[in-house]
Amino acid sequence: MVDKAHNTNGCSHSFLPIMTRWLFLFAFLFLFLTSHYFLETDLSKFTSSTILKTITIFNGKPEPPLHCSNESSSICNSNYPDKFEPNDRTSTSCPEYFRWIHEDLKPWEKTGITRDMVDRGQNVSHFRLVIVNGKAYIEKYKKSFQTRDVFTIWGILQLLRLYPGQVPDLELMFQCGDKTVVEKGLYYAGGPLANVSPPPIFHYCGNNDSFDIVFPDWTFWGWAELHISPWESTLQSIQEGNKRVKWKDRVPYAFWKGNPTVSLLRKNLCKCNVTDKKDWNARIYSVQWLDEREKNFQDTKLGDQCTYRYKIYAEGATWSVSEKYIIACDSMTMFIEPQYFDFFTRNMVPLQHYWPISTTNMCEDIKFAVDWGNSHQDKAQQIGKRGSDYIIDNLKMKYVYDYMLHLLKEYAKLQRFKPRIPERAKEMCPERMACSLRNGPRKRYMYESIVKSPSSTLPCSMPPPYEPQALQHLLHQKDNLIDKVRLRSLNDAAKKQ
Repeated sequence: MVDKAHNTNGCSHSFLPIMTRWLFLFAFLFLFLTSHYFLETDLSKFTSSTILKTITIFNGKPEPPLHCSNESSSICNSNYPDKFEPNDRTSTSCPEYFRWIHEDLKPWEKTGITRDMVDRGQNVSHFRLVIVNGKAYIEKYKKSFQTRDVFTIWGILQLLRLYPGQVPDLELMFQCGDKTVVEKGLYYAGGPLANVSPPPIFHYCGNNDSFDIVFPDWTFWGWAELHISPWESTLQSIQEGNKRVKWKDRVPYAFWKGNPTVSLLRKNLCKCNVTDKKDWNARIYSVQWLDEREKNFQDTKLGDQCTYRYKIYAEGATWSVSEKYIIACDSMTMFIEPQYFDFFTRNMVPLQHYWPISTTNMCEDIKFAVDWGNSHQDKAQQIGKRGSDYIIDNLKMKYVYDYMLHLLKEYAKLQRFKPRIPERAKEMCPERMACSLRNGPRKRYMYESIVKSPSSTLPCSMPPPYEPQALQHLLHQKDNLIDKVRLRSLNDAAKKQ
């Protein structure tokens, strides 16, 4: 997609009888004005696909997902099934990255999780989640950025609908910010809290220096403030964008577009942009989200950003939700030495799913990678395709929910106390979250992402933990491949001096 701000840079008439026209108009207005489900339809987006989706909900096949009325917007639907009765009793194997659930919970493997441990995480958490008898209760402690907490809670409610009665009673703390909060150094020998077990806190990302428990981020159910739809429809849009431009017909440079002000890494990435004096094979575009909002986000549609052969993933304040969108583009993805991870990327392999870029020789590495890719187009295209396939195959929403389910089940096994509902906690359900909302992206994304009925199939089968030797082999293999690429890049740069 070309950014204009880059620094380089006869009508047909109907002859229906008048009476027929009036009957048609009356029927349409009746449906539109009387259906609460049509309230979710943004007329600017009123296409054949949205009409079909709305009619499916209106016809009640399956039952209408939300029971909303002026009197009952705060009343939870008591008629939704409370038992999980799948038609298909066979189960497939979960993706390999599910093994990391065991690793993330290992700090509490021997001690278990006590109420004191959970409570000690309150001061750095945004909310407490309590699940009792399949119902969710939320006690909020502070406001999160934008609607991160809202859509995270919404996602948890959809899990309860997909697998009714399958999530055990539990109590946990959730952090919705960017930064990891449970530093390992505080709890290791010699640290100020060496004799204390770390609080188990759920979060969107982790790193090698923290005990944060990694959980799917809010954007899987939509990012209302940036008009990014729930994951399934966004992925479909990206896949359609992939088909519009064949890989070898794409712009032969590395593309990045985002907010460069949130991290030093991104500010340094801007130095790799093309100038009159130097071309590092990178095309970097800065986004000002307030300006994009004024343009109704026309220039930031993710499905329109798959026109380059290479795309760059650069972390923001920590990990970035842009990761899954970038990898899904079929372009060869360049990872700039990530320091953080989310729940699904730890099994991605350098040179198989992505190309590693060093932070110390960023511009040189990007130029080398693009030159290599343009000289080995089939191999570069294969790396991009394998990365995209990894996302398509392993990040279906079914697997996202299955990951949540298995993680919460394993967490609940470690609890050494009986969960209780705090006095200030509120029971949450889809009706209370969505029915009273005004029309707009927030309500539209909730209606789009709501689970309409329990799953007809079993969750995938949880793989066993890594054997220590196998885990070390995996990590060493990744490090060796990254070192191999770095050495080739440095040697290439030395030859050109």
